[in-house]
Amino acid sequence: MVFVAALLAGGSVACGSGTKSASAVADRPEVTPAAAVARAEKNAEDITSLRYRISGTVPGRGRLEGEASMNTQPLAMSMKMSTAAAQDGNGPGGHGQLHIRFVGKVMYVGGSAVRPESLKGKSWLTAAPAVWGRGGGDNQSYGVLPSQLQANPTEQSTLLTGSKDLRLIGTETVDGTKTTHYKGTVNSRGLIGERLDQFTQLEVSDPLTMDLWIDGDDHTKQFRMRAQHDDTFTGTGDGPLDLTITFLDINQPTTIKAPPAKDTTPIADNTQER
Repeated sequence: MVFVAALLAGGSVACGSGTKSASAVADRPEVTPAAAVARAEKNAEDITSLRYRISGTVPGRGRLEGEASMNTQPLAMSMKMSTAAAQDGNGPGGHGQLHIRFVGKVMYVGGSAVRPESLKGKSWLTAAPAVWGRGGGDNQSYGVLPSQLQANPTEQSTLLTGSKDLRLIGTETVDGTKTTHYKGTVNSRGLIGERLDQFTQLEVSDPLTMDLWIDGDDHTKQFRMRAQHDDTFTGTGDGPLDLTITFLDINQPTTIKAPPAKDTTPIADNTQER
């Protein structure tokens, strides 16, 4: 968080919302909600690259929207996140956008939400070791990303398999794709292993309410997570979690590269001077 306060111009971030319309998923045999969610979980294991959209509210950061791409082999992520400065024009250059990449255990941070004096004439700040998309205890983004965005979204999408009250809501169209909508609640009690790790990283209290939209190929198209912030992490109330992640492209060719070394400056060079 020292990094955020010292180097970033932005604070809270702006939110977007999608539209939904009722529409049947053609020629799909009826399955139980549990079986449908289990199929989506199984297919999530085969996702090696993903482009996805993020919108909503996260504890301590407020409202946000962004778009990201990721690879699993090797693990890498690139994200562009719009901040509140983009709404009111107070960000440097009037844009208020944060660009984040994780490549080879190095984090790169750029965009107009970074204080120009921190960049020292360069385009990117760097920090290492930095890890994204691993287990909650292994991730490290130096406070740049809220903990809820440090997880691999394909793994987050499987949390609903731990629900005891899973139910069918209906058929809806999400981003032009016909889907079936399921909903349930998840409690940390009873979760083990990776599921518990994913829940803990959200830093929320029981219960977690989760919606899952599954397309005709049994892939997750979208999921939404809502819960109250767990004050034991900070000692203060930081607002609720209400986060929606929409899968845009699955297993499409994705290249995520580190910026040229000549365009980067280490975060340590800035923090040591303060």
